[in-house]
Amino acid sequence: MSERRTVESGPSRHTHSTPAASFPTHNSPRTWFLTSSLSPLCIRLIRLLLAHGDYVVACLPPHEIEDEDRSAEFRELINECKSNRKDREGWKDRLRPLRCDGRSMGQCGAAIAEAVQVFGRIDILLCCKSEAVVATVEELSATPATRTLVRDQFETIFFSQVNYIKASLPQFRAQHTGHIMILTSIGGHIGTPGMTTYTAATWALEGYCDSLAYEIAPFNIKVTIVQPNKEIQSLTNKIIFAPQLPFYDNVGEFSMAPSMREMLGNVLNANPDTALDPSDPDQIQYRYPRLPAAAYDKLVMETVHALTAIGGHENPPARHIVGFEGAIAVKEKLKTVTEELEDFVEASVAVDIFESELQNEARLGHSVIEAAAPSAASDA
Repeated sequence: MSERRTVESGPSRHTHSTPAASFPTHNSPRTWFLTSSLSPLCIRLIRLLLAHGDYVVACLPPHEIEDEDRSAEFRELINECKSNRKDREGWKDRLRPLRCDGRSMGQCGAAIAEAVQVFGRIDILLCCKSEAVVATVEELSATPATRTLVRDQFETIFFSQVNYIKASLPQFRAQHTGHIMILTSIGGHIGTPGMTTYTAATWALEGYCDSLAYEIAPFNIKVTIVQPNKEIQSLTNKIIFAPQLPFYDNVGEFSMAPSMREMLGNVLNANPDTALDPSDPDQIQYRYPRLPAAAYDKLVMETVHALTAIGGHENPPARHIVGFEGAIAVKEKLKTVTEELEDFVEASVAVDIFESELQNEARLGHSVIEAAAPSAASDA
C-alpha cells in the first residue's frame, strides 16, 4: 500500500452548519468495510474516504444492485473512479465492490477474506444496512404476507449485520485492533408508532453490540453505535408499506403529530416515480425514495462527517447521537426514565429482603430530588 501523510483531526472552519469532514489522526490509510453501499449516504461517505486516501470494500446486496434506479448513483461513482480526472486518481485501485448477501454467513465470510486478501487488513467495519417496514402491530398480523415482513425486517437489520460482525471478529482479533461501527437511528432509544418492527430490530442489534463490546474489549476491538434521526436511514433506503387497517386510518385526528406512514408517504408522493398506488391499498408496496442530489446532501452529510470523524478513533464513543434534534429527543426520553425511576423508588427497594445502605441512599436520593423541585420552582 502506498503511504500518505498523517491527517490531523478536527473540523475546518466552515460558514454553514455542517462542518467539513475530519478524520482521526493516523499514520497510514485505513481499510473500511461497508456492509451495504448503495444508499445515497454510503456513496457520499465512499467519496470522502477515497478522497482522503483510505481503502473501501463496498458490499452490494444482490437485490439492490439489480435494481437499476437504486444502483444508478453507485455506477456513476464507478465511472468516476475509472475516469482520467486528476482528483479521482488512484480511486479505482482503492475501491473494491463485492456482490454479497448479508443473510448468508458463507458469503459474509468470503467477503471478509477477499477484503483482507486485496488490502491486507480491515480497520473499520461499518454495519449500515437498513430498510423500514411501516405498519402497526395489528397490520403486520393481518395476513401471511404481512407476517413475513416481521421476519424479513429482522433478517435485514439484525441477522445480516450480525453475520458480518461474526465473520470479521477472527480478523480483528488477529490484528489485535479494529473498530465496529453500527449505523442505526435514535429509534434505538425511542419507540416509534407505526414502525414497531423496525424499532424492535434496531434495539436487538444495539443490545447485541452493547454486550459484544465487553466481550471483545480485551482484544482492543472497539464498538460504536451511531444514531442519526430516523429519517436519515428511512429516506435513503427501502420503505415497505403494509396495507393499512381501517381503524388506524383516522388515528392521526387524535394526535398532534402526523404519523410516520403519513410523513413518509408524503415524501414519496411528491415524486411521481415513487408515489404510492392508491388504487391498490390492500397490497404491500415497496419504494426507494428519490430526492434531488442537493436534498440528499443536506439530509445525510452531517451523519457522513460523524462517521469519518469517529471511524478508527483511538478512543471512540460507545454511542454517538448525530444532530441537535436527536440529542434533545434522547435527553427527554432519558429524563422521563429517570423521573419514573424516582417516582417508583419505594416499589423498587421494597423487593429487597434485607435493609441496606443502598436502600437508604435510594430513598434519600428521592427525597433530595423532591426537596430540590420546590426550590428550583421558587428560583424561577
